[in-house]
Amino acid sequence: MNPTATLTAQPPQPPHPATMTIPEASRLLGISRSAAYRAVARGEIPTIRIGRRLLVPTAKLYRLLGWTYNPAA
Repeated sequence: MNPTATLTAQPPQPPHPATMTIPEASRLLGISRSAAYRAVARGEIPTIRIGRRLLVPTAKLYRLLGWTYNPAA
């Protein structure tokens, strides 16, 4: 699995790994950390739980933003 990605429609550089923390997602979205946690609680930002960690799947967040995410590139 290649951690790099091919992106379109003004993606951030460099591409992110498969998941990111909520604070990382908040920086990507340009919102505050607390606003990101509120959006997670409302179900507006997709998350997965791995152990005690709550993570944002990069591919789902990119699709939500209308960006193309291709981890195989």
